[in-house]
Amino acid sequence: MSQKTEKGFKSIFDGKTLKGWEGDPNYWRVENGSLVGEITPDKPLKTNSFIIWQGGEPADFELKGEFKITENGNSGINYRSERLTDIPYALRGYQADIDGKNRYTGQNYEERKRTTLAYRGEVAQINPYEGEATPEAVRAKTARNAWTNRTVTGSLGANEELQAKIKPGDWNEFHLVAKGNRLQHYVNGVLMSDVIDEDTINGMKKGLLGVQVHVGPPMKVEYRNLRIKQ
Repeated sequence: MSQKTEKGFKSIFDGKTLKGWEGDPNYWRVENGSLVGEITPDKPLKTNSFIIWQGGEPADFELKGEFKITENGNSGINYRSERLTDIPYALRGYQADIDGKNRYTGQNYEERKRTTLAYRGEVAQINPYEGEATPEAVRAKTARNAWTNRTVTGSLGANEELQAKIKPGDWNEFHLVAKGNRLQHYVNGVLMSDVIDEDTINGMKKGLLGVQVHVGPPMKVEYRNLRIKQ
């Protein structure tokens, strides 16, 4: 990495300890310089569990790092999120989706809220929200795990072509850019989804950052070289 592209970035994971992060030690540890989330047969997961960065609530930022995930794994990087009070280590908010089969990797999925905002390859505008803003009313505006009040305004390429840029079972670089209400997810230098969120009721301007282990079969996800520029 040239100094030029890295100017202003600071590390948020020391590669040795969980210092500055809070998560369930049953599922999160440090190993070989990586932040590791793992579900084992003897420790199944009841609800999606996050390890949450304790360094603040970034508003406009860029986040870079690398991930590696097993084939049956499901994970993601949450940002501008809020922590639930009734479920341990749960976040609600924007997510850069990551999964081992790379069906969803790169898309913008809103955890516990509006669901899919942009599939991989989409430039999407989330339209202003009208009506009640209760969780039930928001849920009613989703269909087939996607937000209905959105307009696809452009294409970044075919889903399969973009999927081919992601290396299964190997390290991949990610780069998230959140600026104002524009949210961009890059994997290996390729823009995978681009969202403009005009929904000021449900959209978040700042919030917590965390990474996820998802309910499901045994899996392992690793993150390393995590760094942020605010």
